[in-house]
Amino acid sequence: MLIFIHELGHFLTARAFHVTIREFAIGMGPKLFTKISRKTGIAYSLRALPVGGFVSMVGEDEESEDENAFHRKPVWQRILITVAGAAMNIIVGILVMSILVMTQDSLPSTTIAQFRETETVSTSEYGLQEGDKILKIDGTRVYIANELVYEVMRKGDKPITVTVEREGKVLNLEGVVFPTFTDSSVVFGNIDFYVYAEARTPLTVLKHAAFRSVSTIKMIWESLYDLVTGKYGMESVSGPVGVTEALGEAASSGISDLVYLSVVISMNLGIMNLLPLPALDGGRLLFQFIELIRRKPVNPNLEGVVHFAGFVLLMILFVVITFKDIIALF
Repeated sequence: MLIFIHELGHFLTARAFHVTIREFAIGMGPKLFTKISRKTGIAYSLRALPVGGFVSMVGEDEESEDENAFHRKPVWQRILITVAGAAMNIIVGILVMSILVMTQDSLPSTTIAQFRETETVSTSEYGLQEGDKILKIDGTRVYIANELVYEVMRKGDKPITVTVEREGKVLNLEGVVFPTFTDSSVVFGNIDFYVYAEARTPLTVLKHAAFRSVSTIKMIWESLYDLVTGKYGMESVSGPVGVTEALGEAASSGISDLVYLSVVISMNLGIMNLLPLPALDGGRLLFQFIELIRRKPVNPNLEGVVHFAGFVLLMILFVVITFKDIIALF
């Protein structure tokens, strides 16, 4: 579904600019089903491997005499076509997040209502009090509880500065120690208090939808950074098998967890595709921006070779991660 949404973004934008399209495919590898439109000649296909998809456009990776070939379109149109897939995933993620927030029983704030009992340290020992409205976690502004929980998880493995509003005054509490937990050999901070819920109004619903969406996008970027810098190992990376297992666990926890994880995957799909790597949308964007700066296109044959090499490497990575996910099931 999410891949379909992504490719639909490319497809609709390409159609709007009258680009000649050969095929709209979901999945990779051998074709399982194909229907060719009599009106447009476009082949709509479902392929065997449940990973990726594509919109095959004339002139995308080769020269063509077709006046509606992709490479003959102005560079700004090609940039929009390339970005459209990721944009669709992110926009759909934001819309579904908004629906999720609207159906929530409560809208948790950042104001401490009550401390929980803990077996280890309590943040109340480091100056936090009931009624404190938490404004910042180690310098990062938080507006809703989801942001608060995330920032504490990411930064609370060590003493941090917590900025609060108390009786109209802003206070910086230095060296606050949060309880921690370990998952996959990574230590995370954990909040040890409950928070008040905000009154449900159109404005607060909009606020929570916006900040939850922004927080999710930020989480994806920072998780990628943490992966590259070694905070997370390869065991934290999953392919279709691992994602399916995670979706199953989320479904058993409740519909809201399943929907939220789907939002994360949708936004993740959009953001990862914008990375400037060969074979990804971001790799194509890189070449288009080079053309925009040079005012001269890069040799399409050279670009095609780069993207093909990137595709081969991605397929190798896909096989390795899938093998790792299957072993983890046992």
